[in-house]
Amino acid sequence: MIKDILKEVESLDQRIDALRNPVPEDDAEKQLLGEEPTVREDCESLEELEARRTALLEQCRNLTSADRVFLARHQGRPRVDEYIRELFTDFFEQRGDRQCSDDQSIFGGIARYKGIPVTVLGHRKGSTLEENMRFRFGMPEPDGYRKALRLMKQAEKFGRPIITFIDTPGAYPGKEAEERGQGEAIARNLAEMSGLTVPIISVVTGEGSSGGALGIGVANRILMLENAVYSVLSPEGFASILWKDSSRSGEACDIMKLTAQDLLADGVVEEVIPEPLGGAQRDHKQLFASLDAALERHLTQLCKMNGKALADQRYKKYRQIGL
Repeated sequence: MIKDILKEVESLDQRIDALRNPVPEDDAEKQLLGEEPTVREDCESLEELEARRTALLEQCRNLTSADRVFLARHQGRPRVDEYIRELFTDFFEQRGDRQCSDDQSIFGGIARYKGIPVTVLGHRKGSTLEENMRFRFGMPEPDGYRKALRLMKQAEKFGRPIITFIDTPGAYPGKEAEERGQGEAIARNLAEMSGLTVPIISVVTGEGSSGGALGIGVANRILMLENAVYSVLSPEGFASILWKDSSRSGEACDIMKLTAQDLLADGVVEEVIPEPLGGAQRDHKQLFASLDAALERHLTQLCKMNGKALADQRYKKYRQIGL
């Protein structure tokens, strides 16, 4: 199980780091106090520990669907604000839906990508428990989807490409969200995004579930990180509905065909972005470099198309899914 492998790898990481960066003991002070100087005896050398870590990480090459779901939800994966900070310049956040409030679980604004003005937005989960609670673990309310649509319509008005980052367990299911038109807000986004006349690229960076993901995911090109998942609902929800037993979620992962590799084979996504061995959380910089190259390549291709061609290509892409 990937969880056990990563736990052991993290332990080795700590021991390797301690050997590479030893904390000096103040032996002179200890002698003044009449104490014996500290003598460190390491049972394994740095090379042996690194070899063990490499062998463990090699086991991460053939992961099950359940393993990839675990990695997609890993707390250490990069978040939308990190992607924006590392891949874009001159970012200016835009807030509010101009109707009700500012839903902070959708984060976005205007930026530059390789000098090109773009609109960038995505689900925001947060990196700490406090942020997770404030952003509802990346589950937007109707205000969030209306904010996203406002930014995208503004992008169309000024001819800016749109790049979205998807990472959500789904739209927020609360009573107030339903009362304020959760279903209508998502449906309107689907309808409006399908006809936008600017390039749209969506990147599934973690978990993309249900209409909560699709509400900002109607795109000309869909990219997925190697260990991301994209599905109609969570494996736990699938197992609860089909077998009335959420504990069978691991079995559901295989049936649902929700991995990046499954969706690439089915023609749902255009490219799978490789992750470091063991998951994106192990080397953010390596992941950003791989994603940056893919974004530049796809955006260059899409920017050569006119508005009608972009809308037509997007329409045909979704009509062909499942054929």
